[in-house]
Order: sequence, then structure tokens, then C-alpha cells
Amino acid sequence: MATTTDIDPRARAVVRALEGYRPGTPIEDVQRRFKLRSVIKLASNENALGPSPKALAALRGASASLHRYPDATCRLLRERLAKHLAVTPESVAVGNGSDELLVLALRAFVEPGNEVIVADPTFLIYALQAKAAGAKVVSVPLNELRYDLEAMRRAVTARTRLIFIANPDNPTGTYVTARELERFLEGLPSTVVVVSDEAYYEFVPARNYPQTVRWIGRFPLLVTRSFSKAYGLAGLRVGYGVARPSIIRALDAVREPFNVNSLAQVAACAALDDRAFLARTQRLAAAARRQLVPALERLGLRVVPSVTNFVLVEVGSNASSVADALLRRGVIVREMSAWKLPGFIRITFGTPAEHRRLLAELKRILKGGIA
Repeated sequence: MATTTDIDPRARAVVRALEGYRPGTPIEDVQRRFKLRSVIKLASNENALGPSPKALAALRGASASLHRYPDATCRLLRERLAKHLAVTPESVAVGNGSDELLVLALRAFVEPGNEVIVADPTFLIYALQAKAAGAKVVSVPLNELRYDLEAMRRAVTARTRLIFIANPDNPTGTYVTARELERFLEGLPSTVVVVSDEAYYEFVPARNYPQTVRWIGRFPLLVTRSFSKAYGLAGLRVGYGVARPSIIRALDAVREPFNVNSLAQVAACAALDDRAFLARTQRLAAAARRQLVPALERLGLRVVPSVTNFVLVEVGSNASSVADALLRRGVIVREMSAWKLPGFIRITFGTPAEHRRLLAELKRILKGGIA
């Protein structure tokens, strides 16, 4: 990742000032660096089961057409999603990951000097890309590691154009309820678009979690979701957004042509139909909440209640050393100081075998084995 000293001095000042997003460490890098044969990655909230088998079969069948450009409108995938969500195809946009849709929302609705409201901390891309768009980022602190919607409402001004809400949140794993979010949306001026980023939607077991797609006709709301997490297609980069057609047309106006490759479109269609795989993924996450979380707590660690496929864990002031010690033992987790959460690590749910390895290494480290 480039630093500010690496960037060409002719770049815009706002670009030179950006810190940049640091992705999770790849397995291959850890194997090479520490000469390890076996490495497990519990850092990037990926699907421990791998990709959907139906998606893999669809990919094999589609590879012969790679010399053709993809469908620029993602027509078939949009139609499948529209049927799945009980909306019209005109209410659906498809992106190169749901991240692209967040960027398109900024490109479509935010002028330089406008304000964008984000929580602090939350998914880092919101503030990073808002700054790149020339917006003023207004950060509202979390309240006990949950979104403070009342404080966010008070932060709205005549210059506010976009509000990002990660629901469930990354990195905390917490969520805002249907009633909380509905009250928040009802109190906003019509000039503000709210992005409800629901990358972990499929994992949420809570009955009071909002079903925001039903609200797109009532509010200027863009709901974004992903095929990277529950459907296991992170490597193909495909996500989607749902909103009233006028908002979707605004995104389309600033979208690059052929933004979603043909393999991603085919695989996403197949994954959407693979209900058995999705159910297995959901069962795996539910089992991890029942089994891994108590095991971490028995080690004396604080675990933030989560409705996602990961947990935020407080390990103490030496969190960076703990994460590094795990890395050297072939267990990749995410240390959270970049999110202004010193003392915490984030652990993605894996398989039972991966959990056993994680817990064994953590136990050794916490008993004094960091060196």
C-alpha cells in the first residue's frame, strides 16, 4: 500500500493526504515470511466453507466465453436479485463488490465541500472514499460500541448529503434495530441519502433487525449487500444495491461500463440459488457464536456480542503483540489499532478445527508465550 511519501507530488492534495486502506494479510505471505506449511486466516471475514459449489460449477461452464465482454447491465443477475428481493429490476444495481456501490453513491450525490456523516470507528472505506471525493467527513463516536443514531441526527446540517450506516457494523459486529433506524430515517431532511451497508445481512439472527429493502419507497435509502461473505465469492468481487429507481439511475450515470466481470455475474446467479450452501454457512456462524465465544471468554477475554461471522475481542494493551505472536504461529487475525480500537483483535469465524487451533495458540500466548 502506497504511503503519502510514495505518491506523485502532482496528485491532488486530498489524494496525497489519504492514509490508504490496509487489507488483511494473505496466507501466502505468512507462509513465505515465517516458512510455515499450515496457515489459517481468521482476519478478513471470509466464508470458512469456501465458495458455493453451484457457483463453482457455473464458473466452469462460463469460462469458454471469456473472450466476450460481460453484460454491461448485469441484466440476468439484476432480474434474479429483483425476484429474490421482491422489487423491480430497475431498483437494483450491481457493483464490483458492494464497496464500489459506496464509491458510486459518493460520486453521484456528493459535491466537494459537502458533508458526509460516518460513525467512529466503523468500516474505514466510508471516510477514506468520502475524503477522496473532496467531502468534509463528520465523524460521530460510537456509544458503547454501537451506532449512536441520535448523535448522528444532531450532526446533520444543510450541507449533509450522505450518511453511511454499517448494519451490522464492521468491526464491532453490533447492529441497530428496526425501530431505531426507522425513527432515524423519519427525522432526516429529504436532501440526505442514507446508505445502509448490509454486507453481513445473511448472518443476522435477531428478529428486531431492520428489513430495509421494504423501506426503499419511503426513504431516500440505498441498501448495499455482498456476495463476498455468506456466499463465499470474495475473490470475484460482486455486490448489489437496492433503492428507488431514481437513485439507481444516479448510480448508473457514474458507473464504469463493464464494471462486473462475466464470471462474477454467472457465479452470483448460481450462488443466489444455492440455498443449501447459505443454510450451512448460517449454521456454521450460529455454532461459532455458541461455542467459540464462550471459549474465548473462558480465557478471560472480553467478547463484544456479534450478529455477524466475526467477533471483536479485547485482549489488553498488548493486542499488537498477541496478533503478531499468532501470525508467527500461522494464525492470522486482525489487530484493530487502525480502527482506533487499541487492545482489540477481530476474529473471523472459521471451522471447528480452526477454532481449536486458534484457542490453543491463544492460551499459550496469554500464559506468557508471546516471546
